[in-house]
Amino acid sequence: MSDIETVVIGAGVVGLACARALALSGREVMVLERHGLIGSETSARNSEVIHAGIYYSPGSLKAALCLPGKNQLYRFCADNGIAHERIGKLIVAADEAQLPELERLHRQATDTGLDDLVFYDRDKLREIEPELDCCGALWSPSTGIIDSHGFMLALQGGLEDKGGQVVLNTRVSRIEPCEGGYRLEVDTGDAGAYSLTCRELIVSAGHEAPGLMQDVAGAQAPKAYLAKGNYFKLQGKAPFSTLVYPVPEPGGSGVHITLDLQHQARFGPDVEWVEEIDYEVDPARGDRFYAAIRNYWPGLPDKSLIPDYCGFRPKITGPGEAAADFRIDGPRAHGHTGLVALYGMESPGLTSALAIGNHVAGLL
Repeated sequence: MSDIETVVIGAGVVGLACARALALSGREVMVLERHGLIGSETSARNSEVIHAGIYYSPGSLKAALCLPGKNQLYRFCADNGIAHERIGKLIVAADEAQLPELERLHRQATDTGLDDLVFYDRDKLREIEPELDCCGALWSPSTGIIDSHGFMLALQGGLEDKGGQVVLNTRVSRIEPCEGGYRLEVDTGDAGAYSLTCRELIVSAGHEAPGLMQDVAGAQAPKAYLAKGNYFKLQGKAPFSTLVYPVPEPGGSGVHITLDLQHQARFGPDVEWVEEIDYEVDPARGDRFYAAIRNYWPGLPDKSLIPDYCGFRPKITGPGEAAADFRIDGPRAHGHTGLVALYGMESPGLTSALAIGNHVAGLL
């Protein structure tokens, strides 16, 4: 007999969504989180954007999970009183050379089932956002912003309503398949270490997932990379009424302007490949931000950006490599019954979280 039926490692937004979905299916679920708070890594340090589903190739997991995830998320927010706003987004071409990329994005989004994008020319852009200086843009009316922590608290509440629990300050150091399930070596710091067995295991540990799975036979865990994304806050009133993104760049979606629920503007993230996690934002990186932002907002005042915060994308491909799809390995991938490992759960992980939870439940 196992100590508990189902364990989820990691209480980020994806782990909590998986745990809730599994609890709703009737399972006994425990979430183990190494930090003292839920969602304190990637889930708490992002743009808090509800993505429409524009950037993802047809047939990819990101495309298959983002669109339904977005619709489920808007309904979930409305049903649970989570602060959010369907604010919309402009993806802008700073010059005519970037217009073909907008056309490619439009075709790709249409192929994946997103049918609400509209092309705006320079005159239309000047009419709706006079501060913008661009040749054209794609308007995405279904992009939004969300209180990500409120979303995670609601997921935790849904889990606990079904008898599940989240155990904080509990780090899993080793996973070992055993008869009837899995044995976890768990470290609780001052409270000591112990072993825990479960029949089913979901590894949703973000940056830690590849390392945890590397000793599991047949797992073929990918290499982990860290891409730091720095954000800078704009001092003063936001110049735009919507989100503004440049055309995508390698490793990310470019230095864009997002608005929080109070409509305070911030810019980022950039892409800085690093070897270890450090949450300090180097003020000197602001010089690159000014140049990038002035490609589409030439009126950005000098000395108006101040360092805000940073986050780390849990990458499974490195510099110069093509961006990876979500990798969600169930029993058919590695041969272990009752085990699902999730890798590379970066954007649009928050938007897709509810759909990911349902997908994981389906793999079991």
